[in-house]
Amino acid sequence: MIDLHSHVLPGLDDGAADLEEAVAMCRAAAEDGIEVLAGTPHVRRDYPTAPEQMETALAALREAVGDLLRLVGGGELDVVELDRPPEELARFALAGNPGYLLVETPYRGWPVELPEQLFRLRTSGIVPVLAHPERNAEVQQRPDLLVPLVAGGTLVQLTSASVDGRLGRRTQTCAATLLRQGLAHLVASDAHRPSVRAIGLRSAADAVGDRALARWLTLEVPRAIVDREPVPPRPRPIRPRRHFFR
Repeated sequence: MIDLHSHVLPGLDDGAADLEEAVAMCRAAAEDGIEVLAGTPHVRRDYPTAPEQMETALAALREAVGDLLRLVGGGELDVVELDRPPEELARFALAGNPGYLLVETPYRGWPVELPEQLFRLRTSGIVPVLAHPERNAEVQQRPDLLVPLVAGGTLVQLTSASVDGRLGRRTQTCAATLLRQGLAHLVASDAHRPSVRAIGLRSAADAVGDRALARWLTLEVPRAIVDREPVPPRPRPIRPRRHFFR
């Protein structure tokens, strides 16, 4: 499996506090079956991560974990950070692929500028990957908010703890709705520390209840981003759909 959203890079945000904790997260990820892990620190007002900070932390962690798993970089950018110069956005590219950028969905409210910002990214040749919208109260009430975004080319990433229910029934229900409606494309851990939204994807993959879809969410789509290949088509859903989220 491939996890393209975590806060494993040490000392940059509210994720891994130090190198020891970051290595522990990597070990746990490898034990869960993750072969590629993206360190995607916050890039926002309270955690103003610079590209060179991300790159330095990534290099240090790669040296510490060796061949335990493959580490790739990126950033989780707040909406207001998307006006940065193109060359700076490219350094925060998801998994080092300049065609993709991880964008953070706020936990409260629905920014009126978000659709326009994502559209501008698409017109510049960048595919936005919208992180954890199922945890946003507005999306929980109106999942259709994502319909025009997905139609415009945005990919949607769900948090594994939403999918398997660790974040509560409301987020799990929203995640299930987005999956049923074809409005989700990846599952990632968004792990911050070993005890906070624990690293790993296996329990979420099991919870989906459709092996082909789970593989698409946790391996095929993220692998296409890592390998700079076209995103494969979504597999046909199993019948009956009530099998989602056993």
